[in-house]
Order: sequence, then structure tokens, then C-alpha cells
Amino acid sequence: MTTLRIAPRFRGPAQSGNGGYVAGLVGTALAAVAAADTAPRVRLLVPPPMETDLELSVEPAHATLTDGASEVAVGHTVDAETLSDATIDPVAPDEALAAEAKYRGLVSHPFPGCFVCGPENAEGLQLKPGPVGDGRTACTWHPADDLVGSDGLVDSVFLWAALDCPSGWAIDLEGRPSVLGQMSACVDARPHPGEPCVVMGRILAEDGRKTHTASTLYDSDGRVLARARQTWFLVDPATFNAG
Repeated sequence: MTTLRIAPRFRGPAQSGNGGYVAGLVGTALAAVAAADTAPRVRLLVPPPMETDLELSVEPAHATLTDGASEVAVGHTVDAETLSDATIDPVAPDEALAAEAKYRGLVSHPFPGCFVCGPENAEGLQLKPGPVGDGRTACTWHPADDLVGSDGLVDSVFLWAALDCPSGWAIDLEGRPSVLGQMSACVDARPHPGEPCVVMGRILAEDGRKTHTASTLYDSDGRVLARARQTWFLVDPATFNAG
């Protein structure tokens, strides 16, 4: 069992952890002990509390993140083939960069301090996923030096985070504000810090309060680094941002 704390830098809504980052904490720990032909799927049960001791328990096919008394997130393994439709056709880096100028979060963002895409989080990834005209979103990403793991490559937890919000912005977050409820991801390779990457997102389906999405991370050579599927839930942003 591992004890961890979510620092305010890694927030999504003002008072809770970013969904992709927290799912990545659970998912990467699970992937480290899981079978090679599987992928982690993480479900967030409550808004992840920040600056609180959390206990992460991991077994080969199951993981649990708790705040002591209750479960915050649970993970289990699924067949990696369930992510076969999560590979989104890429755009060229210059097209992804141009899409950033149309990023709606610069004008109206339900969670402006978000670690991944919040314009008010100077310590965040500062992704700006904008529409590319066919239901997809795209943005560039140059991972910072402070995101690396012990082997000098970008830590997988930040790949999970980077795969989060670009899919969310494929949703109309002004008319349909949503938070991450579930995420599955498969990391094939990890970039070096500073390497230019492209992140793609798209909607797969809507189902009542749920929206199903997918996202793909590409390296500078157009190689797939990681891919993910997400389920988002319609919420009232005021409830999540309340202190």
C-alpha cells in the first residue's frame, strides 16, 4: 500500500484533483503489475480530495484509492483490444498549433485552474485543444522537464493527464459542462521532455448525462505513444468549484 497526496497544482475543479491525473496515478500503478495484453480502466467515485492522505492499494488486476474511510477511485484491467477504436487520425503539428487559436477554454472555461488545460494554472500542462472542423480536437504539447520519471522519459501519469482534457473539449463544455468519470488508457511509449507531441480528441457517443470520448497522443514522428477512452458526466460546475 502506498500513501500519496494530491497537491493543488494537480487540480481539475478548484477543490478536487484533475480526473486524468488521478486516474493516471491509479492506472499506471496497475499497469506496472498487470498482464501485458490488458489495459487499466479507472473509475472515479467522488471528486478526488487534495492535500489529504490517500491510500493506494494495487493487485495484478485491481487497484483501489481510498481516503481512509471511503473509496475515491477503483481500477481494474480490461482487454487492451477495447481501446482499438481510440486511435484518432492525427493532424500535422502546424495544424494542431493553428487549432489552439480556437480553443474555447481561453474565453469560457468551467474549471480555469485545471492542471491540464486551465489558462489560470501556470504550473499546469497548458494544453489548448481546439476544434479542427470535423468533430476532432487537436493541440500541441511539449512536456516540461519536471514531468520526467527516473529513466529520463515523461512519467506515464502525465500521459494519462494529457489524454484527458483534449477529449473533453470535443464536448460542448459551455452547454454541457462535464467531468471525467471513467478512463481507460494504454501507453505504448513515452516521449522525452521537450519533444513536440500532438494530442487528438473526439466524441464517440452521448448517452443521457454521459458522453463517451477517445484521445490519442502522437510523438514528433507521428507514432502513437498512448491512447485512451473516457466517460464524462454532465455536472453543475458551481457545485464542483465551491469551497
